[in-house]
Amino acid sequence: MTHTLRLAAAADLSRAPIDITAVLDHLVREADATAATSIGFPGAVDLDHTEVMTRLGGRLWNNIGDPADEGGIAHTRALERAVITWTADLLAMPAEDRWGYVTTGGTEGTLSALHAAHRRKPTARIYYSAAAHYSVAKVVRLLGAHGILVHARPDGEMDYAHLAEQLHRRRRFPAIVVATAGTTMTEAVDDTSRIRAVLDEHHAGGHLHVDAALSGIPLALDGRLSLDDASGIGSVAISGHKFFGTPTPCGIVLIRDHLRAAGSRVAYTATADTTITGSRCGLSAALLWHAIAVHGREGHRWRASEARRLAAYTVERLNAVGWPAWRHPHAFTVVLPTPPEHVRRKWLLATDGDTSHLICMPGITPGQVDAFVADIADTRPRIRPIPRPRPATASPASSHAR
Repeated sequence: MTHTLRLAAAADLSRAPIDITAVLDHLVREADATAATSIGFPGAVDLDHTEVMTRLGGRLWNNIGDPADEGGIAHTRALERAVITWTADLLAMPAEDRWGYVTTGGTEGTLSALHAAHRRKPTARIYYSAAAHYSVAKVVRLLGAHGILVHARPDGEMDYAHLAEQLHRRRRFPAIVVATAGTTMTEAVDDTSRIRAVLDEHHAGGHLHVDAALSGIPLALDGRLSLDDASGIGSVAISGHKFFGTPTPCGIVLIRDHLRAAGSRVAYTATADTTITGSRCGLSAALLWHAIAVHGREGHRWRASEARRLAAYTVERLNAVGWPAWRHPHAFTVVLPTPPEHVRRKWLLATDGDTSHLICMPGITPGQVDAFVADIADTRPRIRPIPRPRPATASPASSHAR
């Protein structure tokens, strides 16, 4: 941050003048300067949202209350309903047993879904993988619930044997299980059929929620993620700013309608209080609607295919220069040993200890990959190639459950 921007950020806003243009210009220049090397976090950069931002960005669009409500101040609930319908149809969710809304992101979606499940079963234990998103543990704390940490395999997928063991130990309590479709570091996908089988085997019944923030839409386009009756899945949370690349964080939550409690009516807004935040960003709903309307299923299926193709190319190029890398077959995410600091200063990667990743989101180019690989190739000494981790039980992790 430059001296000018630091002064502006720290300035008392009650004292004029502040060079607003200079501050905003600096933010734009800073973002532009790092765009080409920002490859570690999942935000698509190939979709043009200018039309929506230009036409709607200058006023308040407040989708207060339930998406089915009408009236009130300017809103985009009709577009929100269209987004929910398109997504639920894509996931084969039964038309007579679906409900959802546009959220602030995957975290709110998981909070909304787990709140509905925990409200029905307040003594339930909530099971989630050690590779789950950090927000899941936060949601458990917010609900005042009991969380059970389940081991993850080295490739990021849940350890189903450990899940069964934990369920057996707490068989007198109802169960809520959070599966992940696209874990944070490796984009692993938990097998919901196996989780459902474990729940049934232990007569746990329970609610199965899927945190599908990154991979939900791509997997649904492939037919690999479904919320039909046979799936046994009660809810799903998806991010909008990842695969759809919206310029504001947002998401979609879908919950089976029979699993949630009806919200109370609020007299002065004439709406039903069914969502976590009440007032919701109507601009986000419009941006999601626009992304869907412009590209449709086939367009987004092509985007996902091209991103995976680039991810496969990235793995090949890294391995060719002696830097071991791997990916799950469905994934945009390429996992690699953490590069030296000077490489990480230039390239914005996601890093957890000795492991880093880059994500070939739609819009990332082969040229960016080639430039990154060139910087890796200049690193000495090179790392001897190692095989991708094979499925195995992870080392014991501590459980904070009771």
